[in-house]
Amino acid sequence: MIVAEGSAAEKPEASDAPVATRIPTEAHNVPLILLTVFAFIFILDWAETVFIPLVVGVIVSYALSPLVDRMHTWHIPRSIGAALLLLVFVGGVGTLANSLKDEAASMIETLPDAVQKFRQTLGREWVGSSGAIEKMQQAAEEIENAASETTATAPAVPRGVTRVQIEKPRLDIRDYLWNGTMGVLSFASLSVVVLFLAYFLMVSGDTFRRKLVKLSGPTLSRKKITVQMLNEIGIQMQRYLLIQVFVSVLLGIATWLAFLWIGMEDAAVWGVAAAVLNFIPYLGPIFITGGAVLLAFLQFGTLGMTLTVGAISLAINSLEGYLLMPWLSGRASRMNAVVVFAGLLFWGWLWGAWGLLLGMPVMIAIKSVCDHVDEFKSVGEFMGD
Repeated sequence: MIVAEGSAAEKPEASDAPVATRIPTEAHNVPLILLTVFAFIFILDWAETVFIPLVVGVIVSYALSPLVDRMHTWHIPRSIGAALLLLVFVGGVGTLANSLKDEAASMIETLPDAVQKFRQTLGREWVGSSGAIEKMQQAAEEIENAASETTATAPAVPRGVTRVQIEKPRLDIRDYLWNGTMGVLSFASLSVVVLFLAYFLMVSGDTFRRKLVKLSGPTLSRKKITVQMLNEIGIQMQRYLLIQVFVSVLLGIATWLAFLWIGMEDAAVWGVAAAVLNFIPYLGPIFITGGAVLLAFLQFGTLGMTLTVGAISLAINSLEGYLLMPWLSGRASRMNAVVVFAGLLFWGWLWGAWGLLLGMPVMIAIKSVCDHVDEFKSVGEFMGD
């Protein structure tokens, strides 16, 4: 069979034209997502004075809303129930602070003496030693003497040139008093804003939840997902706060009893401080252990008792931080320990001490949202344990 030239049976020659590669649609959205994330972080940093009271108020309302709901079933109006709970909370904190103010003041007054005694003891230990620290100190003194000689033999200032000498500003106690007063006023105003915000949230009840469900979309499936997401956020937040309060109280009682048994002064103050600072992850136990070691050295004056107090505080905080708290938190919300640590670093960098305090509840809410939104389920899986 003869095939005609140019017929359809003839194979076309391979073309050298480059084949166009189609980029997935999701790849085009990556720069937009990154810009959105950076803009959101900038807004959180820029408006932290607004977001911090808002987050604290929401957390307080989540913690007290079940009690307000229970009181509402007893035919007590939500406005009266929320006001009573906040009054009891503020009154309890004020009574506790007033009962321990004398012990706390005496403890603060002994801090300079403790630091001075600790420094003198270290100086006595290092007298006559020819170690690396002494050599470094001698080298620093020689460098300082050489610098002073060079300054003394500096060339004369040419005619027509004014010599300028920079003097260090003197210590002005009024600046410190002013900064301290402004800090107290700032904390007081923040507390008032948080209390009012928590009160209005508890009085409103499910109003904002119904609005969010209505704004989620017209379909019934989206509304169901929104309801499930809000319910899970509330449950996870309440469990975390309940566990945190329970563990902090248990830690405070254990610290109080241990310090009372060993003869530590102001053991009740140390128990309350341990319970309060336990809400700040990682840094709170460090502050408690360091302060206990310093004041134990001032009280007992021996290295053995100082190390004993530090070991007891470290053991109690380690049992709480590495065994009890992770086990209870794991039952409440499965979170990856690495993600939690990195997240606390991020929120601490963003909002300072408030970020360390609020980082965990914020990450719990973020994980609950990611677990229910299809586009972010991979993020929720990454944050999970």
